Amino acid sequence: MKFSLIMSGVFAGATLAVGASPNLLEIPLKDIDGRDTSLKAYAGKVMLVVNVASKCGFTPQHGGLEALYKKYQDQGLVVLGFPCNDFGAQEPGTNEEIKGFCEANYGVSFPLFDKLHVKGADQHPLYAALTGKDSPFPGEVRWNFGKFLIGRDGQIKGRYDSRVKPDDEELVKAVEAALGKK
Repeated sequence: MKFSLIMSGVFAGATLAVGASPNLLEIPLKDIDGRDTSLKAYAGKVMLVVNVASKCGFTPQHGGLEALYKKYQDQGLVVLGFPCNDFGAQEPGTNEEIKGFCEANYGVSFPLFDKLHVKGADQHPLYAALTGKDSPFPGEVRWNFGKFLIGRDGQIKGRYDSRVKPDDEELVKAVEAALGKK
């Protein structure tokens, strides 16, 4: 009897795990150079996930994202840029062109990833997890430079739209709190 109760608990846990949202760190990704990776490479860090575009009115945020990254990277922050062409076809280039543009125009040194879809039928699983019904901040990304703050524990801590600049007090305070600063 005791064994069957333990086993039914194990199976119940497995059932719950299947229905749960995917672990953000485990979702397969490709970096800007086409190499397989995942957010697991940044486990234990505070992550700012941003859908970026090179031909957008918010494109200058690349510079602010780089400044935020440089200021806090030694304390555990990593900015992660995900090029996306879903909004007004404002990221039409190849990965090589995107990388070159970001480095040449904004000195971007934070990690960039393979161009992906943040919404629609081809939505990448990372963005399905970030915006889906099980997210603490559900709802479709509305434009380029939407930001998701992920804590050291791999959980989504905040969401900020395009109008929130990288040096906005609200975002900086949230980053500092996630880093454990007072």
